[in-house]
Amino acid sequence: MARTYTSFADFWPFYLREHSKPSTRALHYVGTSLVVLIAVAAIVAARWWWLAALPVAGYFFAWVAHFGVEKNRPATFTYPLWSLAADFRMWALWLTGRLSPELDRAGVARVSR
Repeated sequence: MARTYTSFADFWPFYLREHSKPSTRALHYVGTSLVVLIAVAAIVAARWWWLAALPVAGYFFAWVAHFGVEKNRPATFTYPLWSLAADFRMWALWLTGRLSPELDRAGVARVSR
């Protein structure tokens, strides 16, 4: 039986384990980066209808990653808001070079090169 998470702090390590493969995380980074770029462009250009592309840009890459690479069910189906927050947290930590310790704490095995 799947565990039920009652706090984001408990959910966060689970989220990272569900993104254990570097290519899964990379596809998420592409989608999240596109979401940020589209949002900024929409605001700067005052093209509000561009915001409709945000879910497509974000979820397309994430779902390709989960169904094609990780072979698991996206956590967003069960925890949509926490998954969104965790995705931006993972992306920000990756951008700032601080993701590795979080992956270690979550028990995500390193891929040797």
